[in-house]
Amino acid sequence: MKLKLPAGDFRAYLFDCDGTIADSMPLHYIAWKTALAEWGCDFDEKLFYSWGGKPTRKIISDLNLMHGLKMPVEAVARHKEELYYQLLPQLKPIPEVLEIINAQHGRIPFAVVSGGRLDSVTRSLTVLGLMDKFDTIVGSDDYTHGKPAPDAFLLAAERLGVPPANCLVFEDTNLGIQAATAAGMAFVKVPEPWERD
Repeated sequence: MKLKLPAGDFRAYLFDCDGTIADSMPLHYIAWKTALAEWGCDFDEKLFYSWGGKPTRKIISDLNLMHGLKMPVEAVARHKEELYYQLLPQLKPIPEVLEIINAQHGRIPFAVVSGGRLDSVTRSLTVLGLMDKFDTIVGSDDYTHGKPAPDAFLLAAERLGVPPANCLVFEDTNLGIQAATAAGMAFVKVPEPWERD
């Protein structure tokens, strides 16, 4: 399967990380299930994928509201990330996106724009051997309003010095696509794991 790119004068590529560059969503889900099981909290897989791009702490807060729980947000977030880091040796890139990165690297600037924390994103990219491909990385530490707000993508465009209209976004989630659209950027939808198989 090849990704179909829209026509346009694109002078920068902005990539989400989890589920776009890194085939990490199945690993994140294992980490979530393990961390939340300790609190008797259910997290349906379809809901997990529909919340793709939502920052970790917001997910825990929303699950607390949904299930009437009082999970400590910081502690659960930290534990979930530690569990994810233990799974990192299994991480693989998404081949169709890797092909684009390798083909276009050095021709135009690249950014990673993630709902994950910088530490998590840099660890994933390091395991995949891709850290040197990106001119800037925007993580949830860098902005207040997460996807579907456009803030993260607009910050990446500003850092790269490229107008939003000339940025092409690669995203796997609806929240991410809404954020790209709100930022005035064209996008490429990266298929979910079950759509790629």
